[in-house]
Amino acid sequence: MNRLPVLVSPYGPYAGLALHVHDLTIRGHHTETLHAADRAEAITLTLGDHRTHRVSRLGRMYALSALGRLDEALRIAEDLIADQSVLGGPKATDAKILADTAEVLIHLGRIDDGLHYVARALALLDVAPRKGLRYFSAMASLAEAARGADLFELADDAMRRSLESFESPDELYRSAAELTQTELWVEWALRLEQVGRTEEAASLIDKSTTVLQFWIEQGIDSPLGTAVLAVCHAKTGRIAEGLAIVGELLSKMRAAGQHHEARLLHLAHGLALRATGQWRAAAREFRAALELSVLRSQRLLFQYELAVTAVHEFPGETTQALLESLRSHVEALWQLRLDRRTMLRQAYRRVELEAARTTADLAATSDALTGLGNRRMFDRRINTAVAGGSLLLIDVDHFKDINDRYSHGIGDRVLGEIAAVLRAHCRHNEVAIRFGGDEFALFLSTGEEEARQIAERIRRVIQARDWSTIVPGLRVTLSMGLAACRPGEPGRELYDRADAHLYVAKRSGRNQLAAA
Repeated sequence: MNRLPVLVSPYGPYAGLALHVHDLTIRGHHTETLHAADRAEAITLTLGDHRTHRVSRLGRMYALSALGRLDEALRIAEDLIADQSVLGGPKATDAKILADTAEVLIHLGRIDDGLHYVARALALLDVAPRKGLRYFSAMASLAEAARGADLFELADDAMRRSLESFESPDELYRSAAELTQTELWVEWALRLEQVGRTEEAASLIDKSTTVLQFWIEQGIDSPLGTAVLAVCHAKTGRIAEGLAIVGELLSKMRAAGQHHEARLLHLAHGLALRATGQWRAAAREFRAALELSVLRSQRLLFQYELAVTAVHEFPGETTQALLESLRSHVEALWQLRLDRRTMLRQAYRRVELEAARTTADLAATSDALTGLGNRRMFDRRINTAVAGGSLLLIDVDHFKDINDRYSHGIGDRVLGEIAAVLRAHCRHNEVAIRFGGDEFALFLSTGEEEARQIAERIRRVIQARDWSTIVPGLRVTLSMGLAACRPGEPGRELYDRADAHLYVAKRSGRNQLAAA
């Protein structure tokens, strides 16, 4: 199959299929998301659009996480990370996948692993372009991962930076981000209230109410945002308004299987009933919310509300002791946040050190003139060549004459131009190398037939280039030798075969490709 000269889209030519999956996720229709992902993935696999397939898989992972199917979500996350080594992609896209994986790991209780992925995502986002949809989406994912680890300050900062990445963001994305941020603020407020920081909690509830009312007045269709607003109303004494939202939405959300929204509505209902002294009814709502909880942090929140309600309904030493015990547990977990912040700083430092080592290794295996791999890189790759790949050796025809006639400076420019053409013809997992003078090599991940097409394309590009723009009269051509790697073949034999074909090309008049 011939490769395309340029990519149609970083997300693939059929991105609309995956964007529909994500739109359903944003709106909280998680069961529908899974059905849409089934269709999108079947179509994109048939059409060979692997990038759009990956984006659809991301949407599936979000839906599975929201439905509490974390083991399935983690399997998709691990597959997506493995795909990065094959498909590559912009730094922000890779950071998003790392942050999404971190969130799943954290919810599964694998905090150390999750924070390591958060650190890797942070390191990538530090050097990624800070404008546009990719950065916006990656920061939103980072916020969710940080929120899962109770790192509310980092989550809030990430949401702020995601919103700042657009000068005038699309209304759907901006509203989704701001509504997500209000849910973050409300959860943060509830946790602050549990540890006695009531003034800070009230401030966050007030901010959330303002943002939520703005978007609902704009006509945004968001059951999640409306459910969060019901919680805010219940917390600020606007009981009738909160109950009105619950009455309108709760049965619909439960019938539609939108448990996230239903859980929040049960919380709002319980808070409103407790505020009016209806202890038993309030406890019933908190238990209903508890039954819909899929994460440990969610269950703890409703267990705490049940304990507070029990103290009101059955005052006495037993219920008070239960509440105090639970409050001590909540305070201990709150203090764990400090440990996690330290763990994240340490993980980030490890990522920095790994990046420094990688940079040093890259410098040691790079050619200073062209930026391609050098002889050390060639020796590494030739010893790990596998069947299904090919080795292309390239010589610049009459390169000594170019140096002698035009100068070594012109010769260096020629080598740089050739290196750029070779680099442009490399896939993500392919390597171009200059391993001496005018000698180049290209490790291709294709069989001989496609490798021939690539080699001929490179040769024609070099031959057709207007070299007179560098110096009048300059002409550059290439001789090439190609060999496909055989099963079990040692690297030395692969090189010898490619070199023998290169010799044939040069003996046959140069400016040509020789292969088996």
